[in-house]
Amino acid sequence: MAIELLPELTAWRAGLRQRLRAILPDGLRHKVLLGQRLRRDDYLDWQRILHAEGWGAVHWPRAWGGCEWDAAQVAVFEEECARAGAPRQLPFGLKMLAAVLLRFGTAEQCARFLPPILDGRSWWCQGYSEPGAGSDLASLQTRAVRDGDGYLLSGQKTWTTLAQYADWMFCLARSQPDAPQQQGISFLLVDMHSPGVSVRPIRLLDGEHEVNEVWLDRVRVPAAQLVGAENQGWSVAKYLLGHERSNIAGIGLVKRELDRLLDLAARPDRQGRRADADPALRQAVAELRIELLALEATQLRMLRDGDPGAAASMLKIVGSQLQQRASELLLQVAGARAMPLQAQAFDPPAGFEPAAGADWALLGAQYLNWRKVSIYGGTNEIQHNILARAMGL
Repeated sequence: MAIELLPELTAWRAGLRQRLRAILPDGLRHKVLLGQRLRRDDYLDWQRILHAEGWGAVHWPRAWGGCEWDAAQVAVFEEECARAGAPRQLPFGLKMLAAVLLRFGTAEQCARFLPPILDGRSWWCQGYSEPGAGSDLASLQTRAVRDGDGYLLSGQKTWTTLAQYADWMFCLARSQPDAPQQQGISFLLVDMHSPGVSVRPIRLLDGEHEVNEVWLDRVRVPAAQLVGAENQGWSVAKYLLGHERSNIAGIGLVKRELDRLLDLAARPDRQGRRADADPALRQAVAELRIELLALEATQLRMLRDGDPGAAASMLKIVGSQLQQRASELLLQVAGARAMPLQAQAFDPPAGFEPAAGADWALLGAQYLNWRKVSIYGGTNEIQHNILARAMGL
């Protein structure tokens, strides 16, 4: 399913698809399509490959090494990367922090932090959520105490995605404790190799180490790593969240999983039955594709209008629901073949053959993992509240 709304990009899309398939290493594509564990080098190697091709940050300004592609081109690029089986470009530095620096950062901060993101030298994580401050982010308690020419940062962040690989973390901290909840917060850039930073793994339902606790014990952060004005970080945080939530829509990812679903549904089981012969399944797939096309058109319209603001919550809500429905349909087609959760299949040693077959071995784990998408970035319940307030309800 392509973006038929944009026929002027048809030829460009075809060339892009051909080139992506040529530069994507077969081993990396294989790992992505089977849902196997990706390492730090897998992500960074792909970023370096794209950078060498001139596609390291297609939405960035040319002055900073980007392509300045419009929203439609970016959408096509991300869809084709996903369908080719490429790892998702890490959004924390590339989309979230970069957007913040280009809007609120100084020239010195942009010159220091943007180039290493572009060429794959640095890995960023997001220090927002805390044990008592998830969707209610403004209730965070991590403290930044001014100390000479910097801050001493103390507190705890949780659900910090892939922090075990990170070189840097952008972090929200309360720098004026007696201020009202959404005031007195500052946006800081933290070197993860600083004394006082410790990272502890959190295991998810599928057994994977994807998120972490990050403990901060009087971590020194130079004042030059404050983005925006002191105590005005909530405005920065909201701007970043708009980019995070629109990125969660995952349209290309759902299209790739639909392709996978149709392939698996066409395979006969031991009795010779094919899942795609079931009218109920065909109807469910058709409904999902129609809703996905509607979401795609909505996203393009929002992105063309500029900063999506509160409307990004719609993309987050619907996109996460469609991802989960795709994973549910895959599990339905797999049936008992997806039941064994084989830890070795995530990172198989040489000669390992999953008992359920390579295409089925990790579908159960994927289903469990994708339950998270309606939670992170602010739960869908919170997104409904944001939309209601924006509409004056």
